Amino acid sequence: MAIEVGSVLEGTVTGITKFGAFVDLGNKQTGLVHISEVANEYVENISDFIKEQDTVKVKVLSVDEKGKISLSIKQTQPKPESTPRAPKGEGREPKEFRPRQHEAHSRADGNRRNSFDRKSGGMSFEDKMSRFLKDSEERLTDLKRNTESKRGGRGGRRD
Repeated sequence: MAIEVGSVLEGTVTGITKFGAFVDLGNKQTGLVHISEVANEYVENISDFIKEQDTVKVKVLSVDEKGKISLSIKQTQPKPESTPRAPKGEGREPKEFRPRQHEAHSRADGNRRNSFDRKSGGMSFEDKMSRFLKDSEERLTDLKRNTESKRGGRGGRRD
């Protein structure tokens, strides 16, 4: 019996490995079901889904010139119903930008505020922006100094 791509056959699981399961199709022909083709859900351990000597229905995905047969179990099963997703940008609200907040900056009422919010009190936008730029420059300078010192042997520190 010639095995054709797209045909659905029954076979017996003869071996299980980390990457897939070998299925005997009869007539001394064996195919491999890759781990990604075992089920419609994530498969970490194939043994959770099939065991040796199980009879399974498989679909032939490909047959190469060396005679290797690639099989799929999940393509013989009905597809699970999935919830339709809105295309990117449609029907979704943009995420609000929130700076990182740390436990150390918690307030008594339970709301957290970052250090920039505490410092800026009743300042104008321009004042807030200049303070932000100054803080950013300081952080970048510290970061560069730390990374340069860890590299070692490349000119060392420059003050």
